[in-house]
Amino acid sequence: MSWSPLRLMIQAAELKRMSMMTVMLLCCTAAFAASDSSTMAVGQMAMELFGGLALFLFGIDQMTESLKAVAGDRMRTILTKLTSSRFTGALTGAIVTSVIQSSSVTTVLVVGFTTAGLMSFSQSIGVIMGANIGTTITAQIVAFKVTKTALLMIAVGFSFLFFSKKGMIRHYGGILMGLGLVFFGMSVMSDAMQPLRSFQPFLDLMITMENPFIGILVAAAFTALIQSSSATTAIVIVMAGQGFISLPAGIALAFGANIGTCVTALLAAIGKTREAVRAATTHILFNVAGVLLWVGFVDQLAAFVTTISPLHAELVGTERLAAEAPRQIANAHTVFNIANTLIFIWFTTLIARFVEWLVPDRPLDEEAIIRPRFLDDGLLATPSLALDHARLEIRHMGEQAQEMLSRIMPAILHGNTATLQEIQQIDERVDALHAEIVTYLGKISRLELSEKQTEELLRLMDAVNDLENIGDVIETNLVELGRRRIEKQVSVSTPTQKVLNGFHEIVTRSVDAAIQAVSENSVEAARSVTDMKKEIARIANSAAIHEAKRLVLNEPNRIEAYTIEMDIAEKLQRIYFFARRMARTVTQASA
Repeated sequence: MSWSPLRLMIQAAELKRMSMMTVMLLCCTAAFAASDSSTMAVGQMAMELFGGLALFLFGIDQMTESLKAVAGDRMRTILTKLTSSRFTGALTGAIVTSVIQSSSVTTVLVVGFTTAGLMSFSQSIGVIMGANIGTTITAQIVAFKVTKTALLMIAVGFSFLFFSKKGMIRHYGGILMGLGLVFFGMSVMSDAMQPLRSFQPFLDLMITMENPFIGILVAAAFTALIQSSSATTAIVIVMAGQGFISLPAGIALAFGANIGTCVTALLAAIGKTREAVRAATTHILFNVAGVLLWVGFVDQLAAFVTTISPLHAELVGTERLAAEAPRQIANAHTVFNIANTLIFIWFTTLIARFVEWLVPDRPLDEEAIIRPRFLDDGLLATPSLALDHARLEIRHMGEQAQEMLSRIMPAILHGNTATLQEIQQIDERVDALHAEIVTYLGKISRLELSEKQTEELLRLMDAVNDLENIGDVIETNLVELGRRRIEKQVSVSTPTQKVLNGFHEIVTRSVDAAIQAVSENSVEAARSVTDMKKEIARIANSAAIHEAKRLVLNEPNRIEAYTIEMDIAEKLQRIYFFARRMARTVTQASA
């Protein structure tokens, strides 16, 4: 079965809708059970709790999308430059995820860079571990009781969004408004939960959470449904703020959230490359192993975070628990993830080998079906990152064109029909990837792009079309010349082979450099292509003189050989023309 990113997003949305209905039904059931005592308003409590959760989730989504839009341009540079070791990789993963508040985006970037060879798989494990630390920032923000400023944040953020026409100011407004909605949603949920303080069945249920295994199971299931560990942790902190749960119970629920969030990684990996599956597997192993390591030390972790968190000795009972537990749970969540990273980071090489054993490479016949490696609809919310991955996919497409170009000259000069047919079939991969990239760029074009991003998108569209034209010249023209050579029984002389091979070599170098220029946005590589113009002209002229001299020789099929050989030189010049146009898309951007 084929699972597209869009389908995964739809399924994720369906799961979230189901989880919302589950929450509402549970709330209604609990409230209805207590309605006889007239201590609760059934509809009111369900509406406030459900509505508060919806506001919180929407706020997280709004804040995350705006953060990615603001910081996305710098994320690729940071990740590629600061992952030279497992430790800097973990630090970078933590920083990137804390800024964009999306460990899934960080993981997608890591998968792309691993596939492209920009970092090793063992280095990527460090980044994935660090991403877990970055996600704890949300819990820390939630634990601060600044709900009184929530409506002000929403008002100011909305003003930026509504009145400003500048993209960056609107993004900052989205961040502020999203943060305000997070705090306001928490406030609504907190107020809705107050009647539960006198509802004994609910209090008895919370007592069962003291068993860490029950707490882990409940939180893991809830997080798997709503696919947001941040939301689960926030709800736990809100409940702690009402004095419903103790610190050990809150820690167990946070552990469960770490396991439940692995479902998102699993969904994201379905139908993707082996690298994506390995990244998801690493995420799952790391989170589950971390919880198993700490499940027997919940009380010790609780004692430690109590010593580093603010205390309120002036309060007693439930009031003290409500004042102290939220900050303690947030700190426990952070300590847990940092400690796990510090423990497991020493074993990244062993973990990489184990995961590669668990998820081996596909058989050759399975890999023969060409698939995009880097295009991910999940990155469309951040156009700069989506454009970066389109560049990486152009390199993937370029690898197919490079294989065609490297094999075509030997096939033309002394290959057989079967060899030429194989080269022609490679062009089907080029065409397939071209269609995927153009479709993806079309999706990006429908987003809200800056002027710079729009220009970049148009240049990438030109470059990918030029690359596809190179494949067509090889598949349509050069392959046909090889067939004509076989059909007419033409034998290309050794001196002519030397001339054509020299011409082919420099054209191949120009295509390689053009692909590098576009995929890596390298001005230096682009200029090297344009600088070849004079040398290409000189070689083409030398080839013409050589052919003119051989035309007068008394050899069999001389006229037919001359025509084929001159056509080969002309098509090689045509390939260089497209390579130079590709390179110019990069040099024009730097002008």
